[in-house]
Amino acid sequence: MSSALGPALAEERLAIADLLETLTPEQWRTPTLCPAWDVHGMAAHLVTAATFSTGEMLVGMVKAGGRPDRLSVLMAARRAQQSSAELVAQLREHAGSRSAPPIVGLLGPYTDALVHLQDILIPLGLGDDRPAERWRLSLDFLMSPRARVGFLAARRPALTYVATDLDWSHGSGPAVEAPAAALALALLRRTPRLGELTGPGAGTLVAWAGGDNPVGS
Repeated sequence: MSSALGPALAEERLAIADLLETLTPEQWRTPTLCPAWDVHGMAAHLVTAATFSTGEMLVGMVKAGGRPDRLSVLMAARRAQQSSAELVAQLREHAGSRSAPPIVGLLGPYTDALVHLQDILIPLGLGDDRPAERWRLSLDFLMSPRARVGFLAARRPALTYVATDLDWSHGSGPAVEAPAAALALALLRRTPRLGELTGPGAGTLVAWAGGDNPVGS
């Protein structure tokens, strides 16, 4: 899987760079679905994921008190001093980087790139016409125990998750159906696309995703 995942990750990073290049200075200052970052800060975070060193991560983890969310903010802060053009150039230059945190491996930064693109697009009112198939590996990852490291803040509800734009499903229990991207966002407790969830399990996932400390609003 890693042999295919590396090029797929590079493709996602280049797509984000292409988007960022089209944005106005005002759009770069737009808050994303992640409360810690505007678009500029999110770009710095994405560059961090492609350029961090193991030593930097270990030192940062100590400073962050072992909390992955604080670590992300700390590591992005230094790169956020760069200009928008510099961040885009860095993202392009390091698109093929296979640096990855332990446990989650490349599926971590790959899922990060997919979701953070949505974190940028949705507040800007922009659509995403890229193929739904690219979400398959991320949905599999979000169903796995590894996703508890830095991705799922709480154990997901026991439901049957069904992507309506992919031949993909997972789990047992009441079904919740939605486009793949909307399912992923709900699993990561981002709320803007919860209205797209349908099926007998939809109410359970909506309540869980919109509970304490949801990411998006």
